[in-house]
Amino acid sequence: MTQEHSRQSVPALFGLHDRVVAVIGAGSGIGEAVAHACAGLGATVACLDIDVDAAQRVSEDLKGAGASGAEAARMDILDGEGVRTYLSDLAARHGRLDGVVCTPAINVRKPILSYTAEEFQKVVNMNLGGSFNVLQSAGRIMKDAGRGSIVLFSSIRAKVVEPGQSVYAATKSGIIQLARTAAAELSPHGVRVNALTPGVVETPLTKPIKSQPDWYKAYADHNALGRWAQPMEMAGPTAFLLTDAASYITGSAMYVDGGWTAIDGRFQPPGMS
Repeated sequence: MTQEHSRQSVPALFGLHDRVVAVIGAGSGIGEAVAHACAGLGATVACLDIDVDAAQRVSEDLKGAGASGAEAARMDILDGEGVRTYLSDLAARHGRLDGVVCTPAINVRKPILSYTAEEFQKVVNMNLGGSFNVLQSAGRIMKDAGRGSIVLFSSIRAKVVEPGQSVYAATKSGIIQLARTAAAELSPHGVRVNALTPGVVETPLTKPIKSQPDWYKAYADHNALGRWAQPMEMAGPTAFLLTDAASYITGSAMYVDGGWTAIDGRFQPPGMS
């Protein structure tokens, strides 16, 4: 902790007042919850999503809730130049870019032997390539500024898998290694990089699972808390990683999974309840 941090009050350590944060994927689900959490902690939030109407709706919601500042724009993380241009412009207009969060991902649930080359490239390009584009652009801006925090989104599938998760799991494991390497390279310049690794979260993308009660219950029963997470339960840990309270955390994979990876494959022996 720097001397500046050591003089901050505890509430200030956990705040984002006067900070500028870009949340990619803010139009729904976890990204929307993260945008609300950052705004609630005092940040000016750029709500970015490939669905610009959804991003604009969230931006307006933040303003209506009293956010210190909010804006919206379309962002496709597959467009590396577009990512670079917007983030550079955001930093120039506000004189700073303190935090960037990247949540978008896709999954094609199929056995390895059934995967097509096109499906493989689609998942790898979005999850790994898109995260790399965001990491590289944000990292360059923050390196020059000498400060900043980047949060990429991984998954429990980086550690534990099941049939049909091969390519998705590989990309999520790769994201952790990207974050670790970026932390090693950028920490001397005051930039922290971490990965958040959610468990099962109720979002628009997981609706197909929720519509199948047996599958939904199986996932709920597989973690220590016995339930799915809500998006806001991912937002708190993500926003924390952007604050000065997390000033000594970099290169980490933070598992927010209800205890899934702690008890994976559990068996309750007789008499142990």
